[in-house]
Amino acid sequence: MSLFGTNGVRGIANEELTAEMALDLGRVIATLKSGRIAVACDTRISSFMLKSAVLAGIMSAGCDAIDLGIAPTPALQFYAKNKRVAGVVVTASHNPREYNGIKFVQENGAEFFREMDMESERIYNSKTFRVAKWNEVGSMVRDDCIEPYVSAIAESVSLERKFRVVVDCGNGAGSFTTPEILKRLDCEVYGINCNPDGRFPARNPEPVESELELLKKAVVDFRADLGVAHDGDADRAVFVNEKGEFISEDAMLALMAKHYVEKNGGGIVVTPVSSSRCVEDAVREAGGEVVYTAVGSPVVAKVMLEKKAVFGGEGNGGLIFPEHLLARDGGMSVAKVLGLMDESGKRISELISEIPRYYMLKGKVACRDKEKVIKGLRELFPEANHADGARIEFEDGWLLIRPSGTEPIARIYAEGKTKKRAEELYKEGLSIIKKLLD
Repeated sequence: MSLFGTNGVRGIANEELTAEMALDLGRVIATLKSGRIAVACDTRISSFMLKSAVLAGIMSAGCDAIDLGIAPTPALQFYAKNKRVAGVVVTASHNPREYNGIKFVQENGAEFFREMDMESERIYNSKTFRVAKWNEVGSMVRDDCIEPYVSAIAESVSLERKFRVVVDCGNGAGSFTTPEILKRLDCEVYGINCNPDGRFPARNPEPVESELELLKKAVVDFRADLGVAHDGDADRAVFVNEKGEFISEDAMLALMAKHYVEKNGGGIVVTPVSSSRCVEDAVREAGGEVVYTAVGSPVVAKVMLEKKAVFGGEGNGGLIFPEHLLARDGGMSVAKVLGLMDESGKRISELISEIPRYYMLKGKVACRDKEKVIKGLRELFPEANHADGARIEFEDGWLLIRPSGTEPIARIYAEGKTKKRAEELYKEGLSIIKKLLD
């Protein structure tokens, strides 16, 4: 596949992802689906242009469109699930400012699965759209997905303690939801970059630790209990503890997975092969089981549905709460983390200290013959997990070699109980790829 990646279609706005493409993608989903289709977008400068084109494409194929305006991706997904309508989100999520994207959503709120993306791409490439007659084109209405989404999250958690929280929405779509969720949970809220601005003047949309110095300082200065930051469409949330220290996304995934397994008296947790072993350690200790998948939240959601998992997510701040939505949700993540802090009576730093610590290294190397590498990995390591490349387990760590689906590279992940062991495994990964490509 060349158009759809792991999370829809993405590219530089008006260069790689044009209004013409957006129009045709609107036609695609309206060819695949009947009835009403909801559309929302993030705060990016190009989002209104692309959203307008998607809406036009939907109506031209004879479907009625629902314009939800600017909203976090999970807010549209929650709306789709409750209204039983398909949806489209115009967002590039965590990608840099100049990018945008288009993602299709099912009537159950989950993103399109891989086979659905393949069929979408087939229709797009063949231009076999449904075309409505002049008197059968669709109509458009406007609706609100923010209030139902905020209310549902606020009502799902009951807090006995009053928490002080600093939230950095990164000028993204979460600006409309997370501060309000926290207020309704009776938190004392301090906002950073909570004014929507598609130029993202304060920081890049991806909430990596290096971009969150202001958040870390604010947590300390305001003596807050928790700090949280979102990406551009607020389907991810990363956290800072009360000391102003960044919390590893894998550690947070492990903590919430452990909590859900304990709460359910066991169960399955689904996560990609790129996730830290601390997740598996925590889940097993709680009496649960981990199922590994290929990288990508739609794959995780699909396997969660199939396995009736109690929890799932990725080690990038993308947590999935299946009782709420089969999709990553940054707003719900904040509420559930506060709920766990309230229930346990512990600070977030104390809770995280209970999660086993590992050291991970990530990198990439040139790889133009992906099939050769994949075949070689299967022959060299038949016992490895081949859900996505090869995850090779060792007593004190693991190594993942994963050829990229969109670039001529192979990614290497190495994790060990010590930094030295992680470095050794990483070098081993480089050696394996060199051997396979020689």
